[in-house]
Amino acid sequence: MAPEEEDAMALKVKLVKSWAGAPQDQRDTVAGLGLYKMNSEKILKDTPAIRGMIAKVSHLVAFEEIPGDAPVRARRKGKAGKKAKEA
Repeated sequence: MAPEEEDAMALKVKLVKSWAGAPQDQRDTVAGLGLYKMNSEKILKDTPAIRGMIAKVSHLVAFEEIPGDAPVRARRKGKAGKKAKEA
């Protein structure tokens, strides 16, 4: 496989078990994956950091590899961005 094809993988992660009663570090990890409600799904980049987070809470989430890249979220401008435009 070419390096471009390896970079074009993403992970679909789904919260399948409630994290109520889980230790705080596991709750933080689930929130860090962007999952807040049961059956919520996120498409994330396939990186070693994300893989490690999934491994830590593997008993709470399910995941599958999907072809293609994860969608890139546009950055939101805060109040500083608005003030800079006015000046």
